[in-house]
Amino acid sequence: MINYLIMLKVNIAEAKARLSEYLKRCEAGETIFLAKRNVPVAELRPLRRPVRQPRPAGLCGDDFRVPPDFDRPVPASAYADGDAV
Repeated sequence: MINYLIMLKVNIAEAKARLSEYLKRCEAGETIFLAKRNVPVAELRPLRRPVRQPRPAGLCGDDFRVPPDFDRPVPASAYADGDAV
């Protein structure tokens, strides 16, 4: 399958007159170059779509649960001799 990348070059005066049309084309995925005297000076391109669902925490997704005692102090016996507590 061959995908063709379509880019349109328009002069600034034309872009001002037909901005809403070019924005619709941009939303559809097209890139538009804005030109001054037929020399490209800017690019109008679509932004990435925001993520619609929250991402799971890590690879576990909903399988991981925080244990109720996760914030209890670590016992001194867990430290090696000479480590600060």
